[in-house]
Amino acid sequence: MWPQGAIFVALPHLGPILVWLLAPHRMSGWCNSPRKLPWCPPHRVLLLVWTAIYSVVGYASYLVWKDLGGGFGRPLALPLGLYAVQLSVSWAVLVLLFAAHTPGLALLHLLLLYGLVVSTALTWHPINKLAALLLLPYLAWLTVFASIAYRLWRDSLCPELQPQPAGDKSD
Repeated sequence: MWPQGAIFVALPHLGPILVWLLAPHRMSGWCNSPRKLPWCPPHRVLLLVWTAIYSVVGYASYLVWKDLGGGFGRPLALPLGLYAVQLSVSWAVLVLLFAAHTPGLALLHLLLLYGLVVSTALTWHPINKLAALLLLPYLAWLTVFASIAYRLWRDSLCPELQPQPAGDKSD
């Protein structure tokens, strides 16, 4: 597995590192504020989940690459090309949500990403069933993340719907 496997596992982490460099002080604000979303995990949990998801997805891409003979030949064009597109959209979601603070655009990208991940899983399944199954936790996480993005988007459109912090009474 070494060094190709390590490269495949590390590659998906480039996007989150870029987001962290662009917006390190903004990433924890929504889930740790007094008006926090009830189901939003703490900032550290978000980071741990994204790290685990990206590592698993990177390993799955390595399995597909290895089963198709390695290298960069024509058989890899669709399975890894689709993976590259969904990885780029995933990074765009993080930038839109955490750096640009545009939850509406992030939500649209999340919906596109969901379709791309399903397409990637369906493309990978005949090549390596384990790789396709390793995308299932990613889909589950995208569902949770989309619900957070939706709530942020809705609250940005209708601030009066935001939950009030304890002790604040608006009349």
